[in-house]
Amino acid sequence: MLSRVVSCAVLGIEAYIVNVEVDISSGLPTFSTVGLPDAAVRESKDRVVAAIRNSGFDFPARRITVNLAPADTKKEGASFDLPIAVGVLLAKQDLKADVSDYCFLGELALNGALRPVKGVLPVAASLIKHGIKNIILPLANAPEASVVSGINVFPASSLIQVIDFLSGKTAIDAFRSSRVDLSANLDRFELDFSDVKGQQFAKRALEISAAGGHNVLMIGPPGSGKTMLAKRLPAILPPFTFEESLETTKISSVAGALSQSTGLMTVRPFRSPHHTVSNIALVGGGTFPKPGEVSLAHNGILFLDELTEFHRDVLEVLRQPLEDNVVTVSRAKGSITFPASFMLIGAMNPCPCGNYGHPEKACVCTPYKIQKYRSRISGPLLDRIDIHIEVPALKTAELVNESQSGESSGAIRERVVKARNIQKHRFSGSGVHSNSRMNTRHIKKHCALDEESKSLLRSAIDRLGFSARAYDRILKVSRTIADLEGSEKITKNHIAEAIQYRNLDRQL
Repeated sequence: MLSRVVSCAVLGIEAYIVNVEVDISSGLPTFSTVGLPDAAVRESKDRVVAAIRNSGFDFPARRITVNLAPADTKKEGASFDLPIAVGVLLAKQDLKADVSDYCFLGELALNGALRPVKGVLPVAASLIKHGIKNIILPLANAPEASVVSGINVFPASSLIQVIDFLSGKTAIDAFRSSRVDLSANLDRFELDFSDVKGQQFAKRALEISAAGGHNVLMIGPPGSGKTMLAKRLPAILPPFTFEESLETTKISSVAGALSQSTGLMTVRPFRSPHHTVSNIALVGGGTFPKPGEVSLAHNGILFLDELTEFHRDVLEVLRQPLEDNVVTVSRAKGSITFPASFMLIGAMNPCPCGNYGHPEKACVCTPYKIQKYRSRISGPLLDRIDIHIEVPALKTAELVNESQSGESSGAIRERVVKARNIQKHRFSGSGVHSNSRMNTRHIKKHCALDEESKSLLRSAIDRLGFSARAYDRILKVSRTIADLEGSEKITKNHIAEAIQYRNLDRQL
């Protein structure tokens, strides 16, 4: 007998339909899976056999062939366990039901229990396009799938519960998720900018960064507060829009990094990989291409602490994502594109010993060592970082002053949200969401300068040797500073402040 069950597989961050065809025929007892399965899919036969027997059914001692169509695309993961088991029971006629309007996903335990799988959100989103309205999956994956409207999500805890539901013996209530308030968690951050003593210049730079989505590089001695500042940056970012949250959640779902307790991500991601990270782990790839850290930080922050300790070739692969906001992984059989629109926040010491510019400790590094140390970050990469700032060590009086309290994250976030709303109105319908993503046409239209501002910028370029890309970055930062002040025009003061955020350009 032959049966067909619908399932799905994920390619990149998008899903496609997989038809699971099961044929049971006479011959020597075998169980073979075809359709380019990986090791996890091939091993499903052992899990399926045990799960069917431990659920109270007899497993047929006959020739069983499972085909995963389309057969020319590699399949991976354990999510095909449930559809294969249902297909076997249909072909054996232990189950008599019409399953053509159902999609099945789930890993089977040996006792028949259902375990959660990755990539459920893109699967649920793809079913709408194919006219399939019902999905049966593990209970833990239900909140994730229910985010997609128009899909009936039936969560199950075991194979026998699925069979009883399809047979009409028991009912499974469709899972309904409540509407998620994406701004509800904004005031629940444990880390607040009011905890940071001093560093007003750095706080101002990070406020501008959050308001315009600009990349930042912080240079300062150990203990000056670079990491402390970076970890508090998510608290002043604007709340997710629903579209941003959905896209970011899809990426985390595919990577298996999504919490099972919630359907949608409500807080912008903050990723901080160790400096030993590899190229593939950072930008994505592999035999079955998976998103890397830059994609997991999509619509959020990628924080690279001790930036000069990262391998140079690892840092250089950041060039294309920073410029194009996507990562394209090319393989012999095709290419996959992952979104990678993130804010890069880097932190580094000013020299190998870390004491260059320290008010109390002496630096023992020669000028050559300092130059060699800083040259680990290439000029083209620096050009793609909008803001370079110094974070000096605090003086003892500032450090022990318990009464000193900075502005709270909530107050800063209010100004950031106002500036972002201005940009949202400005770029409405263009696909651009912040000043940092402006292209040449947008810069010409929205960053017009008066003669006084042009003269100042021309003088800075001649004296400091800014590149053409750095020139554009200065204009973008100036536009954000003007937005924070509610100014329609970019003035000389805005240009002057933006120029001082090119610290490394001035020193080099």
